[in-house]
Amino acid sequence: MKYNKQPLIEVNNLTKKFGDFKAADNICFYIESGETFGFLGPNGAGKSSTINMLTGLSRITSGEYFVLGNDFEKNHKELKKIIGVVPDESNMYDELTGFENLFFTGSLYGIDKRTRADRAKQLLKKFNLSEVKNKLFRYYSKGMKRKLTIAAALMHQPKILFLDEPTTGIDIQSARDIRSLIKQLNYDGKTVFLTTHYIEEAERLCERIAFIVNGQIVKIDKTNKLLIDENKGKTIEFVVDKVTPGIEKQIKEQFNVKLVNIKSKSYVVIESEDFTTIFPYIEFFNKLKINVLEAKVLKLSLEDVFVRMTGIESNFLKTEKGESTHD
Repeated sequence: MKYNKQPLIEVNNLTKKFGDFKAADNICFYIESGETFGFLGPNGAGKSSTINMLTGLSRITSGEYFVLGNDFEKNHKELKKIIGVVPDESNMYDELTGFENLFFTGSLYGIDKRTRADRAKQLLKKFNLSEVKNKLFRYYSKGMKRKLTIAAALMHQPKILFLDEPTTGIDIQSARDIRSLIKQLNYDGKTVFLTTHYIEEAERLCERIAFIVNGQIVKIDKTNKLLIDENKGKTIEFVVDKVTPGIEKQIKEQFNVKLVNIKSKSYVVIESEDFTTIFPYIEFFNKLKINVLEAKVLKLSLEDVFVRMTGIESNFLKTEKGESTHD
């Protein structure tokens, strides 16, 4: 891989095997300083396996991983000092208060007591946890626990923050609060690596996204470019009074289309490469004595793009409205 400048993170052919099973299969990507980069994929796709290798929680089977140009495996003790890790389950201590957890975390990085105390207070304020700073962690809500876990990962002021499914299993309001905090952290210059199976989360937070399925990256690009490129063609949905035999073949012969999908007796969906106006299609249907009751040009969402590129239906991912049953 070639870059205009040295990336903060560079990964080449990274692989993680458990026996014969490849949890991560020859993964390649980079992360620039100051960007929010996301892995989007269903459970079991290889997101956590990858992040565990990148944070030193799991050994790399094969491949190369560099942080600021330095080989991570050869320099992991030093490089871990510039990495903040937020696991999918909290690693805070139930018997300590919020403040004590942050204070103790700071001691693990050799931070002096005064600096630890100051940073803990600042982070508690930033994460709206000042009012519960003296409350035992065991009595925190799930949302508060996640916030404190993120705050703890920032105690040593890392250059990059790794977040593994940061909003999974918490209430919607807490999830929104955490997304706002992630946006603010990135706005303040923090580099963020995010894994998620929430499509909306990836779209809102990430400048670039990698679609990961079965341990492999299917597509990786800037979020807006994924949407622009896939919307170059147009998808047109027609509601008609009837669908005649052979209509799919007739449409393909008449127009330059990628796909014709007859959804039912009254729905025809066409994907066109050179769409300019809807009227030739309406005229075409009229000649076949098919009345067009409704017609609209659809814009692909990130969910549509994901499904198109991976072949995985979106119900294998999660949305804010409900949890997938395919965990």
